Amino acid sequence: MFYWVVKAILSPILHLVFRPYTEGADNVPRQGPAILAGNHLSFADHFFGPLQLRRKVISLGKSDYFTGRGLKGFFTRLFFSGVGTVPIDRSGGKASEAALRTGLRILREGYVLGIYPEGTRSPDGRLYKGKTGVARLALESRVPVIPWAMVDTFEMMPPGRALPKLGIRPGVRFGKPLDFSRYYGMEDDRLVLRAVTDEIMYALMELSGQEYVDKYAASAKVEMERESKAAKAVSHAD
Repeated sequence: MFYWVVKAILSPILHLVFRPYTEGADNVPRQGPAILAGNHLSFADHFFGPLQLRRKVISLGKSDYFTGRGLKGFFTRLFFSGVGTVPIDRSGGKASEAALRTGLRILREGYVLGIYPEGTRSPDGRLYKGKTGVARLALESRVPVIPWAMVDTFEMMPPGRALPKLGIRPGVRFGKPLDFSRYYGMEDDRLVLRAVTDEIMYALMELSGQEYVDKYAASAKVEMERESKAAKAVSHAD
C-alpha cells in the first residue's frame, strides 16, 4: 500500500516538472512474474524507472539503505521502502546466495523484480559489464527477462549531484522479452551464465544507445578514483 501512496504523490509532480517519456511498456506482462534487467545511470532511476508501469516493481538494494541513524536514516529507509526496495547483504559469498534466494522468492510470489546487472551506478554514463546473478535468476525462475533502459538520467542527475537538473527530459525504454529457455537446467554452467548475461547487456546497449565497456563498473570506479588522486598529487607537487 505504501508503494502506491508514494507513487500517487510523486507521479503527477514528476510528470509536470520533467515530462518523462516511456517506450515499450506493453512489453511488460500485465500479470505473473518477470525480471526487469536495467542499466543504472543515476539515483533518479529509482524514480523514473517504474513510473509508467501499473505494476509494482520490487528491487534489491544494499542493506546500508535501511540501517542509517537519525533523521537522514529515517527518510532514507522511508524512501527506499516507498519505491519497493528489499534490503539485501551485498558483501559476497553466502550473502550473494541469500540475495539470489530473495530474488527467487519475490518471483515465485508473482511480482516483477527490477535488477541492475552492473551492480552499481555507472561512473561516467557508459554501460558496463553485467554480473551473472541476473542470469542465474532468469534460468532458475524461468520467467521472462525484459530489458529496461534508462535514458538521459545520468545527464539529469550524475553521481554526486543532490538534486536533478531541470530542462532534461528523461526516458525509459522497455525491450521485447528475452527467451532463455534453451539454457534451462544449465544454471550451474559459468559459460552459460556469462552468455545469458552478455545477451542481456547487448540488448540494453541497443536500447539505451550507450557505449559498452568490457569491465565491471565497480572496478572502473576504483580506477577513476586512483587516477584522480594521482592527478591531484602531481598538481600539488607542481
